[in-house]
Amino acid sequence: MNNKLNMLYFRAKTRTGLPLLGLCLLLLSACSTTQKVAINQGDVNCAFLANDCSLLTTGGKDQAGLRYVNPAAQWSKYNKIIIDPVTFWGGDSTQISASDQQMLVNYFSQQLKAKLGEKFEIVNQAGPGVMKIDVALTDAESATPVLRTISMLVPQAHMLANLKYLATDSFPFVGAAQAEAKITDSMSGQILALAVDKRIGGGSFTTGFQWQWGDAENAINHWAELTANRLSAWTSGTEQK
Repeated sequence: MNNKLNMLYFRAKTRTGLPLLGLCLLLLSACSTTQKVAINQGDVNCAFLANDCSLLTTGGKDQAGLRYVNPAAQWSKYNKIIIDPVTFWGGDSTQISASDQQMLVNYFSQQLKAKLGEKFEIVNQAGPGVMKIDVALTDAESATPVLRTISMLVPQAHMLANLKYLATDSFPFVGAAQAEAKITDSMSGQILALAVDKRIGGGSFTTGFQWQWGDAENAINHWAELTANRLSAWTSGTEQK
């Protein structure tokens, strides 16, 4: 990988004269489809999580922005899951049309079923060994496709995009999504885990031609896979909470 990066840098510097900093940022950002955004308690829609909001604490690097994992949860007894339909909790001020809201929550539900279905038996009724997951999409922002394409694929524009990233931790013209999740015991209602996370589009060249909701869908893909992998690791005892 390092040899390839060095060769790409040498060729690009010879042909275009791009500065070392700009090119290195360009190459590094090309690996990121979406990126995590810092989030605080004030960003949480407590209408969805209700009093459980107070349980949230800041997550680590590879965790949700805010999270809670019940230390008393007996994860090893769970091998089935109920997946409630994903809902949209954007509030009256949201700029997202009703049709786009429905499209996004439908996509989220499909991805959760696909990924969790690889790890657990999906059921429709509460019972022993059954978890229940409720997810809300609380915000989303569309990307600007044409300008996004230019900023990702034109070298000079991408260098400027990387400079904006250095200053703001965000690339220009990208989309975003924020979600909240609650995992409970299906019979007792005991809280097992909570999560709140926000992701925005990264600097990957592969997202240059995507449609306006591509970044939101990529964030949803990330959450669905992360949820399935973490729950599988916890229930199998292969990973600590």
